[in-house]
Amino acid sequence: MGHLVGKDVYRELGRKIDGLTVRVPWSETLRTILTELYSAEDAALIVAMPYGLARLERLERVTGQPRPELERRLESLCHRGLVMDLCVDGVTYYLPSPMVIGIFEFTMMRTGGDVDHQKLARLFSDYLHEGGLWRENFGGGQQISIMRSLPHEGTVVPEEHVEVLDYEKATAIIENSDRFAMGLCACRHEQHHLGERKCAVPMDNCSTLGPVAVDFMVRNRLAHEVSRTEMLENVARSRELGLVINADNVKRNVTFFCHCCACCCHALKGISRLGYTSTVVTSSFIARSDRDRCKGCGVCPRKCPIEAIPRVPDPDPRFRKFGRPQVDESICLGCGVCALRCKSGAMKLHPRAQRVLHPETVFERTILQCLERGTLQNQLFDDPSSKTQAFMRGLLGGFLRLSPVKQALMSETLRSRFLAAMQQGATKQGKARLTQM
Repeated sequence: MGHLVGKDVYRELGRKIDGLTVRVPWSETLRTILTELYSAEDAALIVAMPYGLARLERLERVTGQPRPELERRLESLCHRGLVMDLCVDGVTYYLPSPMVIGIFEFTMMRTGGDVDHQKLARLFSDYLHEGGLWRENFGGGQQISIMRSLPHEGTVVPEEHVEVLDYEKATAIIENSDRFAMGLCACRHEQHHLGERKCAVPMDNCSTLGPVAVDFMVRNRLAHEVSRTEMLENVARSRELGLVINADNVKRNVTFFCHCCACCCHALKGISRLGYTSTVVTSSFIARSDRDRCKGCGVCPRKCPIEAIPRVPDPDPRFRKFGRPQVDESICLGCGVCALRCKSGAMKLHPRAQRVLHPETVFERTILQCLERGTLQNQLFDDPSSKTQAFMRGLLGGFLRLSPVKQALMSETLRSRFLAAMQQGATKQGKARLTQM
């Protein structure tokens, strides 16, 4: 890592994190966050690491660090959530944490006394309010987000032809998983330290699912293991509190549930306050009010977590006081929170004209997310120490940034074939198991 001597290692670290799955635009606030979290030696190690999952022996070769020193530094970084160590079938892979879900969440989920949450809460809030992160990741029409909304069960209109699939049901996802953990909600914890939290929602409800993710969270003391029953009770509590359940944006092997409130959740604020409608991918359902059954009570507009139910004038006396609720279908998440609070039963979720497509696995989501954000070349040629791979990253990155190329690969016509090709390539590299996660 001698090539970093004399360079601004934190600027290099910023470039490295920006080249992962989520774009992270540079600012002086970001520099302050990085200097608070990483020592100069930590930063140099992250810069030298591959962009993608790597075993210890490869890290030793790429970084040039002796194994004992490398293991010591990695252990410290993993405990702080700045590197992820994922154990798959007995083999440990290391990965630099992206900003989200990663550095922000894991930092604010840490419960030890070795982090200044008050200071970091202000820094993270300032950085997010600068707006660059939202603009870089969703300002160009990007559709692949990290999370998707789940419809609350019982809020979908009870018609025979309406089918809610298992990957759209929180309880079915929990029943199909085998390990669970819960920890502090990063957004709520941040708002608490800022003195801006307006809700009384419990903070300890951020949920992790599946053996690999739970093992990482529990082993690094970012969460504590819980039972399936506790997970189901947490979902039931979110229903009672009218929280949005946002899940990992995949169909198989869901790794997390967020239990989001309008006053704290950054992703929901990205929609309601900043207008980036894809920060959370909608469910395959949309809210609609039955005009004949609606009593005009005005509850549903107040309860919608993203302010997607404006009130429109209507001559009917029922709507004289509060107006008639009319769902803005361009931003409705299909979460069902409005239907939970509708006593007349007028507000229900209905199937969208076309079912929303979600990636099958984390592997597919990562590939599509990086393609949209112009960082896929880093996943394919991930060795920062190789001049040949640096050349290939530049060449492929320029090609993939061409709008017609990107649109073609993301289209329904080529998307499946493109993902199949990526999976075949990973399999040839001995990473077949990772493509199924």
